[in-house]
Amino acid sequence: MKRTLLIAACLLALSGCRDREAERQAAAAAQAAQQEQAAESLAKEYDAAVVSTNWELARVHGEALLSQYPDSAAAERIGAGYDEVKAKGEAARESRRLQALWDYAQLGVEGGTQRSAAIHSVAPVDVDGSGAKPVQLVFRDHPKWKRSSYLVLQAGDFRCASGCKVQVKADDAAPRAMDAWRPNTDEAIAMFISDDKALWRLLRRTQKVEIQFPVKAGGTRTAVFEIGGLDGAQMPGWD
Repeated sequence: MKRTLLIAACLLALSGCRDREAERQAAAAAQAAQQEQAAESLAKEYDAAVVSTNWELARVHGEALLSQYPDSAAAERIGAGYDEVKAKGEAARESRRLQALWDYAQLGVEGGTQRSAAIHSVAPVDVDGSGAKPVQLVFRDHPKWKRSSYLVLQAGDFRCASGCKVQVKADDAAPRAMDAWRPNTDEAIAMFISDDKALWRLLRRTQKVEIQFPVKAGGTRTAVFEIGGLDGAQMPGWD
């Protein structure tokens, strides 16, 4: 009798273990199915972004899919082409960043509309010992004064009373000397670069420009501009 009870107890315990193992396997299968479903949902968003050539959004969805569900069928499917999509997404993000660096303005003035495109230096520059401040590069199209390009300081002054030279370095090319002049006015701390057409053409085929200019405090200073996002359509006729 005791032996019979022992065998029954063992069988019951074994049955309980099997039930728990089956429950564990069922739960694991359900979790795996949920993960596959979530992965497929991300993959659909990824595919839609690729079809619409929204590379930034596609990169985000693809990165989320590969990092959160790396073993899913969806991750395996997009994995082969993701590097190309990622590169396009990063390029699109960089292009958008560069475009946002420019400020465009239109102002109604006597004789028509004044248009301008302006950008601040990547890093502020100390021109007179009072501390580093941004330097601005501006292109302006005025119905009366016509086209011009100039640098603007927030403090200090240029050393360019009767004309001077600035050194303009585009990307990795050798510096190029360009004529400049400082207007006889105290209204703004500005220095014009005489050949605005040449400067504009130079900027339209480069990503970064360095402009070295003389300052009243002595010596020269250099301002660096990331100009690759310039939108030529904002300044009709300049291209």
